[in-house]
Amino acid sequence: MHSPPAKYLIVIDAGGSMVARLFDAQRRPLGEFDASSEEVAVMTSGLAPQRSGLEAGWAQALAGHNPDERAAAEIYTLDV
Repeated sequence: MHSPPAKYLIVIDAGGSMVARLFDAQRRPLGEFDASSEEVAVMTSGLAPQRSGLEAGWAQALAGHNPDERAAAEIYTLDV
């Protein structure tokens, strides 16, 4: 089955280690990997992050993170 394209990449602290989480346009999770990987640098090249992890639209997608982690999250909107 074909998965939807990633629309958002979020770099967020997950209990002391930084992870990169991919989400589709409906903010459904698509995957998670180490934020220090080269893929993160490639995917975010030329993009400016938003600091909107505390917004209501991200509440369900980031429910496993505490408010401090959500506030510090870097949210990138990817070109699709």
